[in-house]
Order: sequence, then C-alpha cells, then structure tokens
Amino acid sequence: MGVSTSRPDKGVALVTVDFPPVNALPVQGWYDLADAVRAAGRDQEVHCVVLAAEGRGFNAGVDIKEMQREHGTRHRALIGANHGCAEAFSAVYTCEVPVVAAVAGFCLGGGIGLVGNADVIVASEDAAFGLPELDRGALGAATHLARLVPQHLMRALYYTSRTVTADELHAHGSVWKVVPRAGLHDAALAVAREIAAKDGSLIRLAKAAINGIDPVDVHRSYRFEQGFTFEANLSGVADRVRDGFGRKGSS
Repeated sequence: MGVSTSRPDKGVALVTVDFPPVNALPVQGWYDLADAVRAAGRDQEVHCVVLAAEGRGFNAGVDIKEMQREHGTRHRALIGANHGCAEAFSAVYTCEVPVVAAVAGFCLGGGIGLVGNADVIVASEDAAFGLPELDRGALGAATHLARLVPQHLMRALYYTSRTVTADELHAHGSVWKVVPRAGLHDAALAVAREIAAKDGSLIRLAKAAINGIDPVDVHRSYRFEQGFTFEANLSGVADRVRDGFGRKGSS
C-alpha cells in the first residue's frame, strides 16, 4: 500500500498509487505522490512518467474519514490536505518530462487535479471523471476540470457534481485513447515508449516550453480556489455538508 515507482521500459518510469479500498489519499499520500513524480522526472534516464493506480479506481480524492477522525483539529487536517493536493498537482505539471495518466474506473476530486495537469491521458472504457466537491463540503480543481472540457460544460459538471465518461472526454480531445480496462496498462506504456524514444534533453525543453505558453497559471488559479474552501470550512458550511455525506456513506 502506498506509492511505488518501477521502470517497466527503457526511459519510462511508472508511478503507481495504491491506497485501498478506493484510492482516497491521506495527507501523507499526496506528499508521497508528489515526491515520487518529482524524483522520476529528475532522473536523467527517464524521458516519460506514467501515473497509474491499483484497485477499483484511479483516485477518489482526499480521505474524508481522515478529516472526520481529527474532528477537534479539523483545520489542521484540511490545511494538510490542501497543501498535499497542491504539491501533488504541481509535481505532475512541473515534472521535467511528460506525464501520461492511465485512468481506470473513477477519477474524482483530487484525481481531476492530477489528470488535468498531466500531459497525456489514456483511459479505460469504464472510466468516469468528475468533481463531487459540492456534495462533500469542498471546493477546488475547477482549474483542472477546465483543462479537460469546455468552459460551460465545466460549470455544469461542477454545479451538478455529475461525471463524464472517457468516451466523452475523448470526443473533446482531452483523452488520447480509450481502451478496454484489461488493455490500459499496455496502451499507456505504448504512448510512453513513443515519447521516451525522443531525445531526453529535447523532450525536457519541450515540456518547459509548452508549460510556458499555457494561458492559465494553474498554480495561482488553484490556490485561489482553495481560499474558498477555507471560507466554507471557517463558516461551518463544509462541516455540515461533509458530515451529511459521511452519514449517507455509512447508511
């Protein structure tokens, strides 16, 4: 359980997340993920990183139960989760080499922050992407959802907490390829190998150049969103919604 790194092919590093049962990451898990992606990108022998997950789905966001367990110090848990998510999202975006996200099953909340900042997304046919933040007493990652779908669709998805399929994102051009779940690993490695075959120094320059022409500063934009998460928590609104979500989940 946790975050591991392997080298399945020449020039390719595979970072795998495994936090049963649903890959809802605790605070330390987000930091561990950030460290693993950054370390892989710094390795001069690596030309591409694949980000994948074991289990039922790619990512279910933050571990809400961790926050509820620390009821008396909830703001400390919230601050930890917010900083941890920001670190992990940033690590994917600023990774020195391209990052391929291999998404199976659900990709929710913080998962959107990861794939929205990835360079290439390969998804299984059963993959579903969404931000159920309003149902969980949180805000954030609209910055990253807006990198996957057009502006008005992003707003509709955010306000309703609905999900979109891999096929729908493929139609919008944000998912590179949709494959059967059994073929996801091979499909992600195939595109990673194609990228890794490029000159290592040049691919790093290409990543830096493409980040430099982004129309939105993803770091500033996401931190701005997080300010409203703090406001929701300080006002008590987030507690009320989150506690209600916890009761529904246990019933």
